[in-house]
Amino acid sequence: MNSRLGSVIWPVVHDERRALIRDLEMLRPEQWQRPSPCPDWDVHDVVAHLVDTAKTTRLGFVRSMVAVGFDFDRDNAAGVARERADDPGRTLAEFRAVLTRTTGPPAPLATRLVEAFVHGEDIRRPVGISRDYPAAHVITALSYQLKTTEKMGGGKERAEGWRLVASDAAFEHGTGQEVRGPAIVLLLAASGRPVAANELTGSGAAAFAQRSRS
Repeated sequence: MNSRLGSVIWPVVHDERRALIRDLEMLRPEQWQRPSPCPDWDVHDVVAHLVDTAKTTRLGFVRSMVAVGFDFDRDNAAGVARERADDPGRTLAEFRAVLTRTTGPPAPLATRLVEAFVHGEDIRRPVGISRDYPAAHVITALSYQLKTTEKMGGGKERAEGWRLVASDAAFEHGTGQEVRGPAIVLLLAASGRPVAANELTGSGAAAFAQRSRS
């Protein structure tokens, strides 16, 4: 692990976990059951996934992948089943317990930012909670997603053909019709999450938003 990079990224991840815990503490029981933008997962499932990935070690990841035949979807489903308690309060307690962990799957550290920001919105958007994310760190996550293929969980192909411009940070990417919006919205769209056309501006806004929903 790059310790210098880790000294930058992990505090941000821990801050995002802490902020998400505060928001989760306010949820009503029925809100935990709201469908999330993650296919077949509700809000509770996403929190369980965050607990699972926070507990994951490199060796544990390899063992788990062997057990599921190197199927990422099966591995994620197994992790959710393992960490999702019957009572959301217990799942939240487990999330509190992993708040300061610095373990995760064997992947670039930028993926920890992607997970924190994107899954944070997977939880907040269905229950109507908003957050001002640190734009500079969201740009780090967005930059990673834009150079990573969809097969590897990124959004390189999804963003091809547009010029993406962040409205809250110094960031531009690509060529084509302009799509301008907050860094977090661009990150969500690049990550395959649905965003509304009115969250973006520019000549390519409507088409890009449509792609994010497909």
